[in-house]
Amino acid sequence: MSSAAVWVTGARGFIGRYLARELARQATQVSGLGHGLWTDVEAREWGVERWLNGEVRTNNLQALARVSGPPQVIFHLAGGGSVGAAITQPREDFSRTVVSTAELLEWVRLESLATHVIVVSSAAVYGTGRDGPLPEESERVPCSPYGFHKSMMEQICESYATTYGVRSTIVRLFSVYGAGLRKQLLWDLCSRLLSPSPTVELAGSGNELRDWTDVRDVARALTFLRAWSGTPVSVVNAATGIATSVAQIADLVVRNWSEPRSVTFSGLSRPGDPFSLVADCRRLTELGFEWRVPIERGIADYVQWFLTQAGRRL
Repeated sequence: MSSAAVWVTGARGFIGRYLARELARQATQVSGLGHGLWTDVEAREWGVERWLNGEVRTNNLQALARVSGPPQVIFHLAGGGSVGAAITQPREDFSRTVVSTAELLEWVRLESLATHVIVVSSAAVYGTGRDGPLPEESERVPCSPYGFHKSMMEQICESYATTYGVRSTIVRLFSVYGAGLRKQLLWDLCSRLLSPSPTVELAGSGNELRDWTDVRDVARALTFLRAWSGTPVSVVNAATGIATSVAQIADLVVRNWSEPRSVTFSGLSRPGDPFSLVADCRRLTELGFEWRVPIERGIADYVQWFLTQAGRRL
């Protein structure tokens, strides 16, 4: 593998850590930029040789370039990571997602035009009211600030590719989960299962369909795509194409739980919550990528991790 510099913005985040570790396993020199204090020892445990705590801004990008050299690839994971947080703090989500992307692409345009930028987006750009697998060519009709900001991020990539030749690969992620994730359905469900009540009630019908991807596989998919020489701006769904209902996920969690529990559903869905969000994954499959972690194993691993963490807290 090439020893050329690779940067990961948001390397300290949930997906960013796994990505950095996967890159390091491939003998790649990884530098990271994003929020949070990280000692050199902690950063290197996740494969990050250099860590800069700060915003994705010109001065920080210049500082990173001075110590690592110009990057061959930048994985851009910095940005908002929660629909709920984007709804309550839309201005902050806009800054984290849209402004950071504009800053990064402008720096690449002026300072490192040969760099390949891999931008992590979301299935939220597809919006609601869709049935069946969603191909990349589907119209973007987001229905939340989070989805709108991801769509704007993609449009900025398209603009810089068309006008300035900045090469971007937009990777749309679906329902990513795994050890270390402390939000969303699995975290909330496991947290509630800790109560003495034998039954937990979740919102919705339980029939809602999602495309679940283990973060270890997602990290592999992202590293795989750095070698893809698509069009100046390319889009790919990084998902399995397998529709799994929320009820099926809840059943897998309960099966791996330490004590007997059951899950029911209220029948009341959140406004704007898509019923189905499943990928048409043919593009990624045709490129030769294979998913390795089946949902049964991934959920079992997550529950084991959660119970271990809960045991440490109790």
